[in-house]
Amino acid sequence: MTAGIAVQPIKVVIVDDHHLFREGLGKLLGSETDIAISGSAESVAIAVEQIKNLRPDVVLLGWPASSAGSQKVFQAIQEAKLGTRVIMLVESDTKDDFVEAVRQGCCGIVPKQTSTELLMKSIRKVHAGEFWLDRLTTADIIRRLAKRQGPAPVAQAPQSTRGGIREQGAALSQREREIVALVAQGFKNKEMAERMFISEQTVKNHLHNIFDKLGVSDRLELALYAIHHNLHDA
Repeated sequence: MTAGIAVQPIKVVIVDDHHLFREGLGKLLGSETDIAISGSAESVAIAVEQIKNLRPDVVLLGWPASSAGSQKVFQAIQEAKLGTRVIMLVESDTKDDFVEAVRQGCCGIVPKQTSTELLMKSIRKVHAGEFWLDRLTTADIIRRLAKRQGPAPVAQAPQSTRGGIREQGAALSQREREIVALVAQGFKNKEMAERMFISEQTVKNHLHNIFDKLGVSDRLELALYAIHHNLHDA
């Protein structure tokens, strides 16, 4: 760290129905020097007001993604054009709700029973521009999303640790768009090569160029980026 430059803590707002849960989580996270609890809300109205006024970096959202409350939170973030990123705190392993979370613009899914250490890590990773989902959950979400009809809502463009994810689809060729769509649908390099009648090395070269153009770090981030920006059926 460069001497004399103060690093601003990650501003977090906790949204959940249960006071004790919010209070306990706030105390745990507030003890970290790089995380600051800016607000805590149990109702939609308070959550939306705090998000618009406090402009948090991360919202920890404890409501199901399919609930009206969650949808209003995502809507408020998008309408205000905030860079706020949302982590869903989930109680059950309901993949359909996970799919809805990603469609709404969620950048992380964390079980409420997870360890404090992992939760803090997820906040830091999501704030840095990464997605926080385990790979099995991600693969299942991508498969389900790819089968659905209609465009996915576009969330605030996520920022990347590699200098910022570019404007959606920026400078991608038609062939690169095809590869992005196949990655989002779960195809492996060899399978893509066979479908596109090109070599596996050519697929790898295209992926390298796509990562550089979009500013994503790996296939997982590319797949979720594609879903967020409706490139999964290009």
